[in-house]
Amino acid sequence: MSDTKLVNRLTICLGVEGTAHTIGVGIVSGSKILANVSRTYVPTKGGIHPREAARFHADKLKIVLEEALQKSNINLKQIDVIAFSIGPGLGPCLRTVATAARALAMRLEVPILGVNHCVGHVEIGRLTTGAQDPLTLYVSGGNTQVIAFESGRYRIFGETLDIAVGNCLDRFAREVGLPHPGGPQIEKLAAQANEYISLPYSVKGMDLAFSGLLTAASKEYYKTKKLPEICYSLQETAFAMLTEVTERALAHTGKSEVLLTGGVAANKRLQGMLRLMSEEHNANFLVVPFEYAMDNGTMISWLGLLMLQHGVRHTIEETAVRQRFRTDEVDVVWR
Repeated sequence: MSDTKLVNRLTICLGVEGTAHTIGVGIVSGSKILANVSRTYVPTKGGIHPREAARFHADKLKIVLEEALQKSNINLKQIDVIAFSIGPGLGPCLRTVATAARALAMRLEVPILGVNHCVGHVEIGRLTTGAQDPLTLYVSGGNTQVIAFESGRYRIFGETLDIAVGNCLDRFAREVGLPHPGGPQIEKLAAQANEYISLPYSVKGMDLAFSGLLTAASKEYYKTKKLPEICYSLQETAFAMLTEVTERALAHTGKSEVLLTGGVAANKRLQGMLRLMSEEHNANFLVVPFEYAMDNGTMISWLGLLMLQHGVRHTIEETAVRQRFRTDEVDVVWR
């Protein structure tokens, strides 16, 4: 199909996400979400094992794809373009999804686009909340960034210098024997706390560091066994750090909207702290819906569709995965 026909009718994009523990397929037409289906790999012990996660993706992709097609009430022949998460992420997972996406695109003889996973989180947040030009706090198991659009790209105004906040919470949960995923378990226990325990607060200019906080919280647990209090203190400290750098970026950029996206966006305490801060600066606070906060195929299909409609094209040779693909390396031609 010619480029002109693609962008002059209601184009259908199928997106595949597989950067870490989630294999997801999303289907979008115009600005309408037709399907969003995923399966999540849960390790039996420890954190994510990249090769095991990649095998999980390979095993579940067909099931997820078929379910998405059924939910959207379309067939493969109606797909106009394939998008996939090209990075950042875990190498084995990225390569598994990229290989499947290439094979599908070649079989259907449709364009293929490799999209940035982090930018996908921002754009699905804008689509589902109606945000126009927000300052975005993107918090997940693999990434922690304060992002705003400026001069043709999403600029990173602050980020983690070591581990992501979601990784910090999950690792603490594993350390103290809480089930996966750790974040929601910590949130529940934090509500039962009766005191705050002082923990390291590590903000360095506009950047943050969470590894020292994780170590201190773990040591405090083995010393006192006050799990609810430590969960509460861990949350309060980490989220206060995030709120501080977001507030500083908001003052600097002068944006009128604050968007919270990524897996940790589901945390009600973090939402509350950011909402209060936003109100104090007369900014509208928005949170991506839970279904689209976690890694999902819809954010990939939506970003792929935006790129296609604004002239971006990739050859098969240009779809090599990029494990360290930064948010601020993407030319945002659709804005």
